Amino acid sequence: MRPNLILHVVAKFLIPLIILFALYVQFHGDFGPGGGFQAGVIFSAAFILYSLVFGLDTAEKIIPAHWLRVLAALGVVIYAGVGVLSLLLGGNYLDYTLLAGDQIAGQHLGILLVELGVGITVAAAMLILFFAFAGRGRE
Repeated sequence: MRPNLILHVVAKFLIPLIILFALYVQFHGDFGPGGGFQAGVIFSAAFILYSLVFGLDTAEKIIPAHWLRVLAALGVVIYAGVGVLSLLLGGNYLDYTLLAGDQIAGQHLGILLVELGVGITVAAAMLILFFAFAGRGRE
Protein backbone atom coordinates (compact mmCIF):
# COMPACT_ATOMS: atom_id res chain seq x y z
CA MET A 1 0.00 0.00 0.00
CA ARG A 2 1.36 3.39 -1.01
CA PRO A 3 1.36 6.10 1.67
CA ASN A 4 -1.21 8.79 1.04
CA LEU A 5 0.38 12.25 1.28
CA ILE A 6 -2.89 14.02 2.08
CA LEU A 7 -3.67 11.63 4.95
CA HIS A 8 -0.18 12.08 6.38
CA VAL A 9 -0.36 15.88 6.26
CA VAL A 10 -3.87 16.04 7.71
CA ALA A 11 -2.98 13.55 10.45
CA LYS A 12 0.18 15.46 11.38
CA PHE A 13 -1.97 18.57 11.71
CA LEU A 14 -4.91 16.99 13.58
CA ILE A 15 -3.15 14.68 16.05
CA PRO A 16 -1.50 17.48 18.11
CA LEU A 17 -4.83 19.33 18.20
CA ILE A 18 -6.64 16.19 19.38
CA ILE A 19 -4.05 15.65 22.11
CA LEU A 20 -4.32 19.30 23.14
CA PHE A 21 -8.09 18.93 23.36
CA ALA A 22 -7.64 15.76 25.45
CA LEU A 23 -5.44 17.70 27.87
CA TYR A 24 -8.03 20.47 28.04
CA VAL A 25 -10.80 17.98 28.82
CA GLN A 26 -8.56 16.26 31.38
CA PHE A 27 -7.64 19.35 33.34
CA HIS A 28 -10.92 21.20 32.91
CA GLY A 29 -12.98 18.24 34.09
CA ASP A 30 -13.31 19.43 37.67
CA PHE A 31 -14.72 22.78 36.51
CA GLY A 32 -17.12 21.61 33.81
CA PRO A 33 -18.04 18.68 31.61
CA GLY A 34 -15.21 16.28 30.98
CA GLY A 35 -12.67 14.51 33.06
CA GLY A 36 -10.44 11.49 32.99
CA PHE A 37 -12.64 9.05 31.12
CA GLN A 38 -13.41 11.43 28.27
CA ALA A 39 -9.82 12.65 28.05
CA GLY A 40 -8.51 9.09 27.97
CA VAL A 41 -10.81 8.17 25.11
CA ILE A 42 -9.89 11.34 23.17
CA PHE A 43 -6.16 10.73 23.68
CA SER A 44 -6.44 7.11 22.58
CA ALA A 45 -8.45 8.20 19.53
CA ALA A 46 -5.53 10.43 18.51
CA PHE A 47 -3.12 7.56 18.85
CA ILE A 48 -5.45 5.20 16.98
CA LEU A 49 -5.62 7.75 14.15
CA TYR A 50 -1.82 7.81 14.13
CA SER A 51 -1.59 4.06 13.88
CA LEU A 52 -4.22 3.89 11.14
CA VAL A 53 -2.41 6.48 9.03
CA PHE A 54 1.24 5.62 9.72
CA GLY A 55 0.94 1.89 10.38
CA LEU A 56 0.51 -0.40 13.34
CA ASP A 57 4.20 -1.29 13.49
CA THR A 58 5.18 2.37 13.77
CA ALA A 59 2.63 2.94 16.52
CA GLU A 60 3.83 -0.10 18.46
CA LYS A 61 7.37 1.28 18.34
CA ILE A 62 6.18 4.51 19.97
CA ILE A 63 4.18 2.87 22.77
CA PRO A 64 5.05 -0.83 23.18
CA ALA A 65 2.43 -3.17 24.62
CA HIS A 66 4.29 -3.68 27.90
CA TRP A 67 4.29 0.09 28.51
CA LEU A 68 0.53 0.19 27.99
CA ARG A 69 0.08 -2.43 30.70
CA VAL A 70 2.34 -0.43 33.01
CA LEU A 71 0.37 2.75 32.30
CA ALA A 72 -2.97 1.01 32.92
CA ALA A 73 -1.71 -0.18 36.29
CA LEU A 74 -0.16 3.21 37.09
CA GLY A 75 -3.51 4.95 36.63
CA VAL A 76 -5.16 2.56 39.07
CA VAL A 77 -2.31 3.09 41.55
CA ILE A 78 -2.71 6.88 41.31
CA TYR A 79 -6.47 6.59 41.89
CA ALA A 80 -6.10 4.21 44.83
CA GLY A 81 -3.09 6.10 46.16
CA VAL A 82 -5.16 9.24 46.63
CA GLY A 83 -7.64 7.22 48.68
CA VAL A 84 -4.94 5.57 50.76
CA LEU A 85 -3.25 8.92 51.34
CA SER A 86 -6.49 10.37 52.65
CA LEU A 87 -6.83 7.35 54.96
CA LEU A 88 -3.28 7.88 56.23
CA LEU A 89 -4.09 11.52 56.90
CA GLY A 90 -6.96 10.47 59.18
CA GLY A 91 -9.95 10.85 56.90
CA ASN A 92 -12.20 8.55 54.94
CA TYR A 93 -11.18 6.84 51.72
CA LEU A 94 -11.02 9.47 48.94
CA ASP A 95 -11.74 12.31 51.37
CA TYR A 96 -10.03 15.04 49.38
CA THR A 97 -10.40 17.77 51.98
CA LEU A 98 -7.34 16.52 53.90
CA LEU A 99 -4.92 16.63 50.97
CA ALA A 100 -4.08 20.33 51.35
CA GLY A 101 -4.19 22.96 54.05
CA ASP A 102 -7.36 24.49 52.62
CA GLN A 103 -10.50 22.38 52.15
CA ILE A 104 -11.21 23.74 48.65
CA ALA A 105 -7.59 23.30 47.54
CA GLY A 106 -7.61 19.74 48.88
CA GLN A 107 -10.74 18.87 46.96
CA HIS A 108 -9.32 20.41 43.80
CA LEU A 109 -6.05 18.50 44.14
CA GLY A 110 -7.82 15.23 44.95
CA ILE A 111 -10.19 15.43 42.01
CA LEU A 112 -7.33 16.39 39.70
CA LEU A 113 -5.24 13.39 40.77
CA VAL A 114 -8.14 10.93 40.66
CA GLU A 115 -9.16 12.11 37.19
CA LEU A 116 -5.54 11.87 36.05
CA GLY A 117 -5.45 8.24 37.19
CA VAL A 118 -8.71 7.52 35.38
CA GLY A 119 -7.47 9.22 32.21
CA ILE A 120 -4.22 7.25 32.14
CA THR A 121 -6.01 3.95 32.75
CA VAL A 122 -8.73 4.55 30.15
CA ALA A 123 -6.26 5.66 27.47
CA ALA A 124 -4.03 2.66 28.10
CA ALA A 125 -6.97 0.22 28.17
CA MET A 126 -8.39 1.60 24.92
CA LEU A 127 -5.01 1.25 23.22
CA ILE A 128 -4.53 -2.27 24.60
CA LEU A 129 -7.90 -3.22 23.11
CA PHE A 130 -7.08 -1.54 19.80
CA PHE A 131 -3.72 -3.30 19.49
CA ALA A 132 -5.31 -6.62 20.43
CA PHE A 133 -7.95 -6.36 17.71
CA ALA A 134 -5.80 -4.64 15.08
CA GLY A 135 -2.94 -7.08 15.53
CA ARG A 136 -5.01 -10.25 15.14
CA GLY A 137 -3.68 -12.53 12.44
CA ARG A 138 -0.26 -10.89 12.34
CA GLU A 139 2.86 -12.84 13.08
